[in-house]
Amino acid sequence: MLGDARLSPYLPNAQRGLAFLACVMKQLYLFLGFLLSISMGWAQKATSPKFPVEPRQPARAELLLEAYSSDVQVQPLLEDSSLVLLVERDPILSGKSEYYFQKFNHDLQPIRRADIPVPRGYDFQSLCSEGTDVYAIFSGVDPGTLWVAAFDSRTGELGTGEFKTKRTRGIHELKALDGKLFVTVEVDQHLTILLLDLHTAKFQFLPSVYEPLPTRFTFLADSVTKRAELILSETNGFKSRLQLKQLSDDGRLIRSEFVQASSERGLLDAQLSPGDSAARLLAGTYTLRDSRYSQGLFASDLTAGVTSTGQRRSLRYYDFLNLKHFFDFMKPAKVARMRQRSERLRASDRQFRHRYQLLMHDMVATSEGFVLVSEVYYPRYNNSNLNYGNLGSLANYGYGGFGYPSRYNNFYNNRRASEGFRTTHALICGFDRQGNLLWDNSFLLKEIEHLQLQETVRMRPLSDGRRMAMAYLKDDEFHYKVVDQAASAPNDWQVTLRPADPTAKTNDTSQEHLLTWYGGRFLACGYQHVRPEKGPGRDVFFLNVLEF
Repeated sequence: MLGDARLSPYLPNAQRGLAFLACVMKQLYLFLGFLLSISMGWAQKATSPKFPVEPRQPARAELLLEAYSSDVQVQPLLEDSSLVLLVERDPILSGKSEYYFQKFNHDLQPIRRADIPVPRGYDFQSLCSEGTDVYAIFSGVDPGTLWVAAFDSRTGELGTGEFKTKRTRGIHELKALDGKLFVTVEVDQHLTILLLDLHTAKFQFLPSVYEPLPTRFTFLADSVTKRAELILSETNGFKSRLQLKQLSDDGRLIRSEFVQASSERGLLDAQLSPGDSAARLLAGTYTLRDSRYSQGLFASDLTAGVTSTGQRRSLRYYDFLNLKHFFDFMKPAKVARMRQRSERLRASDRQFRHRYQLLMHDMVATSEGFVLVSEVYYPRYNNSNLNYGNLGSLANYGYGGFGYPSRYNNFYNNRRASEGFRTTHALICGFDRQGNLLWDNSFLLKEIEHLQLQETVRMRPLSDGRRMAMAYLKDDEFHYKVVDQAASAPNDWQVTLRPADPTAKTNDTSQEHLLTWYGGRFLACGYQHVRPEKGPGRDVFFLNVLEF
């Protein structure tokens, strides 16, 4: 009764006064307790670190280069924790580009430089590495003429050579395997692989790979197994399947096999597990009739064999709706409505159709099995007749500014011109060695757009062996998320790239790019204008280490 503000009219005046006073005191104590809890929360927030896991920035290097008169390709080397830059400079007077390799150690200290005598009329096309050797390939004015530079970054030795293939018309990917170069090229409206033997100065087109364009493919080279793998997507317009071709280091076809789904599903794109082990996992995306869009993920243990009818014994499907974090970018109410609609369709023996496109990264081995990262993107169209950015354009699937193509390639003849691609979020999934999905998570991105389809998100494992850091670069901001399997975590952590001089300021960041290096290290690079506290400003190409 004392806590009730509604006092009975039958109580004496003194008793009603005491009851009213007790009621007021109780409300005052509650209010003071509320203020105390808020102040304690503020104090705890003020004393706690902003980021539970924040990357260090232990090293930075700057090259006095301007974006309009230079181009830089960056090649990290895991073999000795170093990196090599391929620098192109355009002198104003001579009209002939100058090229050189520059190696840096793990502290971004320059070690050695080698000038590259690229003949006049040759343009850079692609860069790759194997161990501590770096390879660059250039195309000449004469059709099918290629020029290669091989740089031994340990000794500084440089080797060069010319190959007159006559038939090559386009270069899409470059891989090195046991000192030989596998070049994915176009020949007579077909996709094939050109093998360049740098020791004998001979070349050959591999007869086992000759696919009509347009086609979708993934090409991998594994230095551990000394094998090259080509995953081709084939479709008859209604259903798609995958063909796997395994090649030796000298280009011989070792094995060819098909992987296809039963029922109305079709397999779109896939990645193979790396390394030389008993596990051989194939994971990728599948569709329902429409080969433009993914319905979910699939995984198959290729060592499990096939049934008497030719079907895979181990082929598992994971609809996006069955994943825990795929729709984190949506509002919960919208996701709930979508799930309800899916249940209604399922009750009538129909399936909910998704309209997502995924760009898959190379699979990464872990102690539990493998991790697959896929970026969800969509093309942005315009109505003009300008056809830059068209999916059928070679430029869109070449090298996006820093010599690192996506591991996914396709050649479509789209009728609509594209203004580029927007990436909404990245999906990260953990599988065991048999293809069972262990967990999934996502990393939301903020308005990331590219004219070319290319990898945006990078991932490095943390020292505890369980968590992983996912990151991307936008202007001079390093955005990241720490993923602990399926646990929820913030998506909005970010730090600013710091110049070598803490008193200096940077602006006009352009052509920024993020790469993975070794251990828990990321490498940010691009062009910036640096303004010191005293003295004139300067234009530089920067390299920033971010380490967890």
